[in-house]
Amino acid sequence: MEVLTQDQKAAYDRDGYLVLERRLSPTQLATLHAEIDRYTAKARGLTEGTEELDLEDSHTPDAPRVRRIKLPHTHSEVFRDLMVSDTILAPARDLIGPDIRLHTTKLNMKEAGHGAAVEWHQDFAFYPHTNDDVLAIGVILDDMGPENGPLSVFPGSHRGPIHDHHEGGYFVGAMDLGRDGYDMADAVPLMGPAGSISIHHGRIVHGSALNTSTQARRILFYEMMAADAWPIMGSMTKFSDLADYDSRMLCGQSRQPRLADVPVRVPLPAPPIGKTIYEIQKGLKTRAFETMKE
Repeated sequence: MEVLTQDQKAAYDRDGYLVLERRLSPTQLATLHAEIDRYTAKARGLTEGTEELDLEDSHTPDAPRVRRIKLPHTHSEVFRDLMVSDTILAPARDLIGPDIRLHTTKLNMKEAGHGAAVEWHQDFAFYPHTNDDVLAIGVILDDMGPENGPLSVFPGSHRGPIHDHHEGGYFVGAMDLGRDGYDMADAVPLMGPAGSISIHHGRIVHGSALNTSTQARRILFYEMMAADAWPIMGSMTKFSDLADYDSRMLCGQSRQPRLADVPVRVPLPAPPIGKTIYEIQKGLKTRAFETMKE
């Protein structure tokens, strides 16, 4: 174990999540905030999203609102350097071993008073793999309280089934909590001061409400898996060839696939609209969270 205790690992195995407070230094936080400001300045004047920026539905060129910075590690040295640092990878190695491959990155932005909700879902429904040593590390960039729309999880749900994320014959990337036997009162919000990190298992049921506060809520996600977890055909994991796939190794070595007895659903037929979860989830008819108010 590099940074976690055996009790923390046991808690993760049991509950499917951890929060490590103040994992980043004030200097690291300041650097990340400055990099975000550089990106959000690009949104002014835009009438539609770009390869880098996903915009809120209420965005206007004069009142820019960024919903997500897409794949930030591919166009920012700041976000890439943090991704490959021990700040991020040491706890991941403690949980899923020394050989780790990147799945994707994203920086979700919930600006004060209008940040969009994300409906309940399981990441593993989007990208099933041959085993479930799959997790997401969230870097909490602003103080996170209950009014900020924090990521919330159902403890222990990572040990249950993969629920149906389809509606109207298509994958919509969201669940029906009532149908699947969940009560929102049982969800646990993952909160902490800026500079903390959350870790959640790829199978855990999670979502986040609107940001109704007067403060921004921004969280940077690094999603990764053990190198012997290989995508199942139909997964939303995309790569062009083996060299491309192996270029995503974060540490250790690529391994041959390991097949485990885990539940799987395939995200097909593909959603008719959207590439981000915000767009895909518009296919859901009954929502658990309020939609954004203008």
